[in-house]
Amino acid sequence: MFTGIIESVGQVQSVQPVGGDVRLKIQTKLDMSDVHLGDSIATNGICLTVIEFGEDWYAADVSRESLHRTTLGQWKAGQTVNVEKAMLPTTRFGGHIVSGHVDGLGEITLVREDARSLYFEVTAPVELAKYLAEKGSVTVDGISLTINHLRGNVISLNLIPHTAERTNIGSWKQGTQVNLEVDVLARYIERLMLGDKAAEQTATSNISMDFLAQNGFLR
Repeated sequence: MFTGIIESVGQVQSVQPVGGDVRLKIQTKLDMSDVHLGDSIATNGICLTVIEFGEDWYAADVSRESLHRTTLGQWKAGQTVNVEKAMLPTTRFGGHIVSGHVDGLGEITLVREDARSLYFEVTAPVELAKYLAEKGSVTVDGISLTINHLRGNVISLNLIPHTAERTNIGSWKQGTQVNLEVDVLARYIERLMLGDKAAEQTATSNISMDFLAQNGFLR
């Protein structure tokens, strides 16, 4: 598990095809002294398992599922990525619960300055809209962010200078694709509300934005 508070910005050193999937090597300024083989490091919001590492790098294998569901299939050597080691029980919980399991790809549709902050609008996949709520949390490329405003499936975000300095958002432009992870609690609430029908193989959710509003989940 992660918090969405980025610890460092890394750089993709290599993207190597291996047996139909991919092996990544990431250079980083993370403190690697407490990292072990098999540990998890969130890389642009994707939970990756460390299979090799050194003082300033780590390597991870990436499955076809991750290549299909994330931006990873577009990564090239030299690209900057946000990195965060898995949280400890003693970690200050400054963000929100982040699993590192990407739900879908969003697209940056607007970028502009807003006083000293940067204002972004991100269009999320339509099927994720029901999991998003104004003033709720969303993970964008591994960064825990608060949704300031929500217009259908368009998320409005403000990022303060500190966040801009410690992450890769300087590379975000109109048209940039980003990894999105919704609040894990929203997914579990939906599953719980299916009740006994959750055990049915054909069970699908009929929960809509109107349903959530009528039941007090949205303002």
